[in-house]
Amino acid sequence: MKRYANRSGHSGVEAYRFDATSLWVKFRNSDTLYQYSSKGRAGPRKVARMKTLAEAGEGLSTYISQHAHDDYER
Repeated sequence: MKRYANRSGHSGVEAYRFDATSLWVKFRNSDTLYQYSSKGRAGPRKVARMKTLAEAGEGLSTYISQHAHDDYER
């Protein structure tokens, strides 16, 4: 897992990792690891956007809460 940069200082995301088809996110105050898959409910467009935001270190938590909240695989 890579520590999320949290450039805003207010993100609920603590860490993330990704591969070609999925993004895993660990939120602060949770031991659960959420997987968002381009082959699943989130789809390729949302996963690509979340990967970009994860690398930028800003906007990932907001994007997930507004656009992909229930789209995790597990």
